[in-house]
Amino acid sequence: MTDTPGLLTIRRPDDWHLHLRDGAMLQAVLPYTARVFGRAIVMPNLVPPVTSVAAAAAYRARIMAALPAETDFTPLMTCYLTDETSPEEVARGFAEGVFTAAKLYPAGATTNSASGVTDIGNIMAVLERMAQIGMTFCVHGEVTDGDVDIFDREAVFIDRVLEPLVRRLPELRIVFEHATTSQAVQFVNSASANVAATITPQHLHINRNAIFAGGLRPHAYCLPVAKREEHRLALRAAATSGSPKYFLGTDSAPHPQSAKESGCGCAGIFNAPHALESYATVFEEEGALDQLEGFASVHGAAFYRLPVNDERVTLERAETRVPDTLAGPDCALVPFHAGESLRWRVRTP
Repeated sequence: MTDTPGLLTIRRPDDWHLHLRDGAMLQAVLPYTARVFGRAIVMPNLVPPVTSVAAAAAYRARIMAALPAETDFTPLMTCYLTDETSPEEVARGFAEGVFTAAKLYPAGATTNSASGVTDIGNIMAVLERMAQIGMTFCVHGEVTDGDVDIFDREAVFIDRVLEPLVRRLPELRIVFEHATTSQAVQFVNSASANVAATITPQHLHINRNAIFAGGLRPHAYCLPVAKREEHRLALRAAATSGSPKYFLGTDSAPHPQSAKESGCGCAGIFNAPHALESYATVFEEEGALDQLEGFASVHGAAFYRLPVNDERVTLERAETRVPDTLAGPDCALVPFHAGESLRWRVRTP
């Protein structure tokens, strides 16, 4: 990393948790990520979900075909786990270099999760095989029981599912995706080096008040939802600590403006257009710009046992106005920080 007055140059970062969607939406949103990030763990919750090696290979081909000309970007594919997932299929995809990881969506937890896992016991044979071959298990860490308060679902998941799983399979490599609570931070900090977490920009910037500021704010609604201020502060401390257990995962999740601003608004925040600038703003506020490169460009690659990127990206300290909307496929997309100004800007070549 080099830090000269007004400029910050780091290794090209990676996004270890990303939704690219498919079809026309993929075409619209992919350039925002590929412009800045070298690689991304691509989420498999399409309709139908990506549950097989063949489906993942086909999706990867569609992503590569959608890349802007002369863009160097590598999508890393994930397997959507279901109650019926075969350990052999998962292991074959990993051996063939198609699957980088497998993803747990508790059934009903978030967008397109209806086909997800109903009980962790149903995929134990898959997880045992993954532990044997060193394959990463990406976790949406929430229970979906109707009697559990939505703000408590992450903490309950840790108690009921993750802690017992780590005791049973200590060699399993786990990424606790989009951590949102101090309990998640405590769990990750106390676990072995086989447990890490991604943190989104929105959970570093907003607490749950943002959802209700002057009315219902659907563009601040994501899953897991933002929590109390104490949790946001715990996440900021973890992200900027320099610990290799934490790394960048935007969970950027585009939806048409009309789908967000509706009678049953979709969960998801589209942050890809200014993600690195958003993170840089937080790290500057915390007096930790020297830790940004590790969080954005080094820790995730090390956990996934991949080389760091050789290329560099430069941020310059300059006011960046985030548009109110961006063009999507026959729709408008509202980006994170819409109508606000950030203090950093990624320099374009």
